[in-house]
Amino acid sequence: MTPSRPYLIRALYEWIMDNGLTPYVLVDAEAEQVVVPRQFVEGGKIVLNITPSAVQNLELGNGFVEMDARFSGAPMHVCVPVMAVLAIYARENGKGMVFTEEDGGGDGPPPDKTPDEDTAKRPSLRVVK
Repeated sequence: MTPSRPYLIRALYEWIMDNGLTPYVLVDAEAEQVVVPRQFVEGGKIVLNITPSAVQNLELGNGFVEMDARFSGAPMHVCVPVMAVLAIYARENGKGMVFTEEDGGGDGPPPDKTPDEDTAKRPSLRVVK
């Protein structure tokens, strides 16, 4: 199966926008092929506002999230592989989704590894400033 992450990103983006909120994405800035302004990277991560008023030419593709944005007044083309998107959430209330490595593929856990209630962890979201 194809990875679910790009579909989830698009769905959550639409849901956040439909509710009049501000969609943010948390990106692993140290992943391969990530093109973001390095001066704003903190702890290997960067938070990007992907509201239509903040970016132009936003494309939420199956392989990459791309956009044109301005950082400190300087224009830049931002390119983030979908697998480097760690979370998408609404700035105002933190509602959204944190992705795990398993969210990348559509195959699920290996047959000999099934999570049980004691070891399964629920994702948590925290605001990174």
